[in-house]
Amino acid sequence: MRFSNLGEWLAWQETLHPQAIDLGLERVRQVYCALNPAQERPFTITVGGTNGKGSCVAALDAILRRAGYRVGAYTSPHILRYNERICIGGVPVDDAAICASFERIEAVRGETTLSFFEFGTLAALDIFRRAELDVQILEVGLGGRLDAVNIVDADVALVASIGIDHEEWLGLTREAIGQEKAGIFRRGRTCVLGDPEAPATVLGHAEAIGADLLVQGRDFAFWRDGDAWIWQGRGGDREMLPKPCLRGDHQYLNMSAVLQVIEAVRPQLPVPADAVQAGLANIHLPGRFQIIEGEPTVLLDVAHNPHAVRVLADYLRQFKQERPVHAVFAMMRDKDIRGVLGCIRELVDDWYLAPLQLPRAATPETLLPVFAELGALEVHHGFSDAAEAFARVHRNAENESIILVFGSFFLVAEYLARIESNPPNT
Repeated sequence: MRFSNLGEWLAWQETLHPQAIDLGLERVRQVYCALNPAQERPFTITVGGTNGKGSCVAALDAILRRAGYRVGAYTSPHILRYNERICIGGVPVDDAAICASFERIEAVRGETTLSFFEFGTLAALDIFRRAELDVQILEVGLGGRLDAVNIVDADVALVASIGIDHEEWLGLTREAIGQEKAGIFRRGRTCVLGDPEAPATVLGHAEAIGADLLVQGRDFAFWRDGDAWIWQGRGGDREMLPKPCLRGDHQYLNMSAVLQVIEAVRPQLPVPADAVQAGLANIHLPGRFQIIEGEPTVLLDVAHNPHAVRVLADYLRQFKQERPVHAVFAMMRDKDIRGVLGCIRELVDDWYLAPLQLPRAATPETLLPVFAELGALEVHHGFSDAAEAFARVHRNAENESIILVFGSFFLVAEYLARIESNPPNT
């Protein structure tokens, strides 16, 4: 083997390609065809969108596994361990399987350079092909049209939502971004759109290529009925559904889109009603509205664009009641920092700026003028690392308060790593 362990492989992959993000399918498709000349693959559901992708993948995975199917799920980024990106039967694959796949990719790659994400995508597809799956669920990393996941033609595609994010690569408007997201649609195949207010470019692209597009609010819909809810769409109705176990009212939109996918795959993967019920009630997704009970209560969320943070703010308004909120915050410098802070600043009593040891991260020094401009009440900074910021907020926060950790996958990952190494009440 080129390397002896997964850590060495990953460190090398980060240096292999000159750009961390290099959208385009030519290089990765060339290696994929060499790796899998027969183009064999399991039944494929591809999930894209600005926000809600992770929730939809987790729900589809839970429901289909409850129905007895062997399911592979590819997601990114991971929270604590790289292996989380490639799961079979709800369990991350082990280091040995990933390293063996990396070795197979390296054997056929030749002189073609691959980005870190492209290497991982090829490994997931390679592992899933060899695992005798009934279905693979692939989460788009960025955009859709030019994302490495799109080298596989989806049997059913889902776009969960469309918001402003990754403007440098996808465009400055929802219309431009929607066009990129719709790139995972295929002619003659079912495509589900979970955003009831999607830009016209998405609908126009689906019509232009002859995709069978089903739109939330037009072709399928849901109604809440107390603690239960009702869904109606192509394929029939479902009544007395359990409240989604993922927190936030926005999850009804996500789960409604998931149910339309479940109906669309019925000819290949029929799912009984009890599997839908059990799946909706047993979805596991760390870092999304995740609550860690204690004194104080901790709320973790990976929201990092205005669309996602508005949803977080809506939830926080209901959740906080009269309790003070102390926010630990970090973001990547290429994100809409002003837009994010503007969505939630009125709900936060004070802020702790956590430095992340990443080239893309906005430094506290960069963030301070933004906070000053927005008139934030109190901003704590000068910490050596995120761990020091976490320690300080826990020392300062009242027992009845809420500590909100948000703004970046990396920040949430650091907090969860802290919990893993020092569990509460130990």
